[in-house]
Amino acid sequence: MSTDYYSRLEQERGPQPSEQMIASIAQGLHLSRDERDHLFRLAGHQPPAPSAAGDHISPGTMRIFDRLTDTPAEIVTELGETLRQTPLGMALVGDLSRHTGPSRSIGYRWFTDRSARDLYPSEDHEFYSRMYVSGLRGVVTRRGPTSRAARLVQLLESHPEFRQLWQEHEVGIRPREIKRYRHPVVGLLELSCQVLLDPEQAHSLLVYTATPGSESHEKLQLLSMIGAPTVG
Repeated sequence: MSTDYYSRLEQERGPQPSEQMIASIAQGLHLSRDERDHLFRLAGHQPPAPSAAGDHISPGTMRIFDRLTDTPAEIVTELGETLRQTPLGMALVGDLSRHTGPSRSIGYRWFTDRSARDLYPSEDHEFYSRMYVSGLRGVVTRRGPTSRAARLVQLLESHPEFRQLWQEHEVGIRPREIKRYRHPVVGLLELSCQVLLDPEQAHSLLVYTATPGSESHEKLQLLSMIGAPTVG
């Protein structure tokens, strides 16, 4: 996008760009939500309705994310929808931002697409199932019965495993300190996950690290040269 193109938007001249284009411009320029909404109006569109689960990432979070060039990291919504990944993050788990519809949520994919479990040791599967159900219950409690989280529950109720766990009413199950991945090329990795929460946007910046000198650290360095696998 040229400077002249943006200037014409500010002056309300030229062709009307699509809402998708405006959203991309706002994110690319690291605009705040108020600045994004102003740009939507200049382009003749109504801004997206306020939502704690929106896709617009705050400028501060993006500035931090953009500096994470040598580590796996991702920005996710409260429903586990991946909005951004670093190149090493894609090398670790594949391109998760490519999913559409309900499948954008890792919790939804966990129960509807068995391949979503391939990257995780089988002995960890039961814990992840409980964690995703617990997390979704927490979001429904916060957002209410008409929220997107509640609609995900409706979609998942036909799956026996989800339905059984939902009836157990577990809440507050937190991720383990160490996450284990069974990568198809480099094998098992054990990574710590640090979380930076943006409460206004309900987004989390997840950063995965390995102990320097460990086998997992060496495997991450190898992944940085291999690139993204066809997984996820």
